[in-house]
Formats: sequence, structure tokens, C-alpha cells
Amino acid sequence: MDIAHQRLFNQRIDSGRFERPEDVVRWMGAMQAQDYQASLWAIGLRTQAATLADVEQAVCDRKILRTWPMRGTLHFVPAEDAKWMLALSAVRMLGRDKRRQELLELNEQIIERARELFVAALQGGERLTRPDAMQLLEDAGISTKGQRGYHLLWYLSQSGTLCMGPMEKKQQTFVLLDEWVLRPREFSREEALAEFVFRYITSHGPATIQDFAWWAGLTLTEAKAGFESVKSKFQLEKINGQSYWIAADAPSRDEYLTSSLHLLPGFDEYLLGYKDRSAVLAAEHTFKIVPGNNGVFMPTMVASGQVTGIWKRTLKKNAIEIQLQPFIQSGDAETETNVSEAARRYSAFLNLPLSATTIQPVII
Repeated sequence: MDIAHQRLFNQRIDSGRFERPEDVVRWMGAMQAQDYQASLWAIGLRTQAATLADVEQAVCDRKILRTWPMRGTLHFVPAEDAKWMLALSAVRMLGRDKRRQELLELNEQIIERARELFVAALQGGERLTRPDAMQLLEDAGISTKGQRGYHLLWYLSQSGTLCMGPMEKKQQTFVLLDEWVLRPREFSREEALAEFVFRYITSHGPATIQDFAWWAGLTLTEAKAGFESVKSKFQLEKINGQSYWIAADAPSRDEYLTSSLHLLPGFDEYLLGYKDRSAVLAAEHTFKIVPGNNGVFMPTMVASGQVTGIWKRTLKKNAIEIQLQPFIQSGDAETETNVSEAARRYSAFLNLPLSATTIQPVII
């Protein structure tokens, strides 16, 4: 089994792309989204031809939304699944938050007062930008300094009161989750665990139980319980002593083995969706993806399933320029053709003409 190529196939990067952005997010279960622009492309690259405007329209249409469903990290999730995903992780995440509240001098009374303020301000379909949300708290005598305001927004989103709405003039808005999602899906905790495992393995497999537990922000015991209830739908393969789970109807090697090249955004699920990333990223290149080990993941070039370089965009007045920095110099005609095709696909997503694609010297 070729882990890297099969992940490309199952994540719908290489083939089987969806028509609509919401279908992508539903298939993936959840997609990391702390970098807003990067997350839009993460969705777009898994569609047949959706543009940035199409993905943002899916947010406006309440098909997908951003919130903190797991690991305390922003993700795009299907709107109808936000509540049960939040509930699955809320007990653990909020239980670990006491120390942070003490450091920020927050308590239950302040949190509940903030909740009351936001419910009163947002009910009836209203929205607040982040600056307006901060001002609402300040006007009520709740200081937002030192990350206090941001933490209150996180806490009230994690606990199911708020979620992020559409962008408004480059400002993130917040809305009431109960009003924004009118027909939420409901699961028991056992059903939610089973659903989460099923979506993860079908979209992210081959993967280990440890990969899923890390990705979902759950304990290994919880992860194993989820696997137990759906394992009949998967098959197990051992590679170098490690157990990998894949869908029972996984494609053959001939179906998913390609030599394609892709330009993935920073924080893409192809890299960050696993605890162990060694199948797609060589250890000697890790520091190039996260320079300074600061938690910020660079956009990556992926060729034949492997991370082979990084890239960046430069927005001009009416065009876009893309610069690539490979880890190993290639120079063959096929690679240059694949690079050009990948760059054109990204420019089409932005609906901007591509003014230039340049390949920089190899990163040492």
C-alpha cells in the first residue's frame, strides 16, 4: 500500500473532486482553518472548478461555517454538524480551560455576563464584527485586553453559543449558532464518535487510531471506542509494524498512483491531518515547512504524494505571481509543465490572471 498516494486520492486532491464546497467539507469532516485565505483554497482545490467567491458564498448560504470544534483550533465544518462536533470536544476542552481563565482573570460570572450580552445583541439574525464584539464587552465594563476578549469569543463558541459568520469588509463576524444553523444534526456521544471516525478514515485514510485521536482532540480510549463501533466498514493493513485503517472498498494501486503536482495551502489537511506525517514529509525537510518551529505551516508543493517544496503568492494590482522553492532541483520538462498547470489552477480559483511563475533556488 502506498500511503501518500492513497491519501491524495481519498482527500480528493488528485481525483474525485467535488462540485460544491459544502460537499468537500462534509466529506472531510472538518478542515483546519486558522488561516482564512489558506482554508478557502484547501476547500477549492478539492472541487472541480469552484472559485474563492463560490467558497465564500457557501459560508454566506450557511452551508459551512468556522468554529473551534477540536484541539482549540479553528476549522471549517458542515453547518449542520457543528453542534455535535462541538459537544464531542467541549467537555475536555472547557475542562482544561480553568488555568487559562485564572491567568486572564476570568470567571463563570464574567463568562455568563458576556454570554448574555452577545445573545441580546445578536438575536434576530444580527452580526457583530470582531472589533464591534470587543467594543460591546468594553462598554459593559468587561476588559478585552491581554487576550481576554478573544478568549471569551473562543469560550462562547466552544460551548455552542457563538460561531463565525461571513466576512464583512475583511472583518470576521460572529453570529448566534442556534439562529445560524436551523436544522442541526443530533447524535448521542456514541453515535458522534462513530460518525467522526467514519468520516476521518474514509477521507484521510490510510491512518492510525493515534492519528485520529490527535486530529479529533480525543483520548486514545475515546478513539478506540469509536473505531470499535465502525471497524466492520474498514480494513486493517500492517506496514512496518504499524496498523493503518482504510475504507473496505479502497481503490487498487493502479487507480490512485499518479505523478501529479499540487500547490497546497499552509495548514492543509494533507499534512496536518495526522499525528505522524512521515509518510509524506521527510524529516530533513520539516524545518523548511515550519521555519523557526513557530507553528506556522508554509504552503507546500506536493509531487507524487511527497512534500517537495514550498511556494508563495504575490498579489499584483490585477494579477497574481507565484514563486516556488523546491527542496531538490528537477528541471525536467514534465515537472515544469505540472508546475504551470498547478499555478494556473490556483489563479483560476482567485479569478486573477497569472502574470508569472518562477522557480527559486533550492532551499538548503
